[in-house]
Amino acid sequence: MKYILSIDQGTTSSRAILFDAKMNLHLKSQIEFDQIYPKSGWVEHSGDDIWSTTIATCKDVLRKASIKSEDVVSIGITNQRETTLVWDKISGDPIYNAIVWQDRRTSEFCDKLKSNGHEVEIKEKTGLLVDPYFSASKLRWMLENVDGARERAKKGELLFGTVDTYLIWKLTEGKSHKTDATNASRTMLYNIKKGCWDAELCALFDIPMDMLPEVMDCAANFGVTTLLGGTIPILGVAGDQQAAGLGQACFVPGMIKSTYGTGCFALLNTGEELVCSKNRLLSTVAYRLKGKTTYALEGSIFIAGAAVQWLRDGLGIIKHANETDKLAKLADEANKLYLVPAFTGLGSPYWDPDCRGALFGLTRNSGAPEITRAALESVGYQTLDLINAMKQDMPSLLKATLRVDGGMSSSNWTMQFLSDLLDAPIDRPVITETTALGAAWLAGMEAGIYPNKDEFSKTWSLERQFKPNMDLATRKNLCLGWENAVNRTLTNK
Repeated sequence: MKYILSIDQGTTSSRAILFDAKMNLHLKSQIEFDQIYPKSGWVEHSGDDIWSTTIATCKDVLRKASIKSEDVVSIGITNQRETTLVWDKISGDPIYNAIVWQDRRTSEFCDKLKSNGHEVEIKEKTGLLVDPYFSASKLRWMLENVDGARERAKKGELLFGTVDTYLIWKLTEGKSHKTDATNASRTMLYNIKKGCWDAELCALFDIPMDMLPEVMDCAANFGVTTLLGGTIPILGVAGDQQAAGLGQACFVPGMIKSTYGTGCFALLNTGEELVCSKNRLLSTVAYRLKGKTTYALEGSIFIAGAAVQWLRDGLGIIKHANETDKLAKLADEANKLYLVPAFTGLGSPYWDPDCRGALFGLTRNSGAPEITRAALESVGYQTLDLINAMKQDMPSLLKATLRVDGGMSSSNWTMQFLSDLLDAPIDRPVITETTALGAAWLAGMEAGIYPNKDEFSKTWSLERQFKPNMDLATRKNLCLGWENAVNRTLTNK
């Protein structure tokens, strides 16, 4: 039996997942790592932790499966996207912790860019709004604030990459400095119309272009690794949200998926058309295959599953995520709470990096069930905001079925609430590991053992469909309450 090894390097853990020749999930290994919060709004990871947990899970899953490296046809990589690393070109040592996509330390600099009139140019070239979320301002911060970094970068001693690039570089032992078009499109340095790094944007952020990786198709030769016992090619790479879209077989314009991990990210396939959002959504690369780019509209929510982690680690309300459904069902319907989980600001469609979380409606009778329900409901409300914005940008979407995946999609209570709010069906596939599957499909297709897009689409299988069961008046009242709660937290009204 031949296998594809899918590396899924996420915000809170690294995973390695083996898929067999028929694209069935065979075995997986997962290791969590520390989140570093040096200051309010700052989020970092140790680059060494990212690498050590990744290689450890790869070795572990091969050991558990009792297979040899020669049984692994190729490797696919998917990753937390905007997270930024800079490392020494010779040693491979990061010069600073990875600055995570959630990090907001560059808010002031981004505000200056906007006040100086650069947002229009940046959005036109990259499809992105000026926000600390993206890599460019994080990279600039490192060059400005790490001793000697700017001088070393100018001398060609340092390399930049998103997490995929760093892992490729480590896996190939410094032989390959590459990324794919989806990850490049999240840096705010990549021109998604022209399909190349933009010299003017690099000059604006004062980024030496020699630091930047080569941009490849999502299915391509990214190099080979010998660190797992034999020689294994890396043939597929996509940022986690784009990989989930691929894993959900969202190949037709108008198809939409929403992934519920640490954050929540909805992607709407717009085909060859680059749709410019009038509702503060992002235009981005959905995938690039054989040199042809497919675009998407994206809505980004910073806190989804992270709200459940907060219930567990911050408040101690639960010990395990699977306890949330039971608690939510116990909540007093008369005690209505709204959680606005702006722990690191709000993403789409508000883009307010400076607002912070709030809990509205507390009474003496508010307890663990009510707070838990509010945390789960916040995911539904934020998704509704995204879908409404997408409908305004693409009216033809209207009642499109939403395909869901990610850890929180296993919560039946949350998915039913989401269907009720959207007044639309929610489809959950048999394989919810769609992010890892997307990366595996790219690597397997490029290796010639997995089918093309059309045939792959036919393999998508529904596990459960959630249908709306909420009356209009209730839905309207709930949505008005959410709108009021959000408006009371925003700083950029």
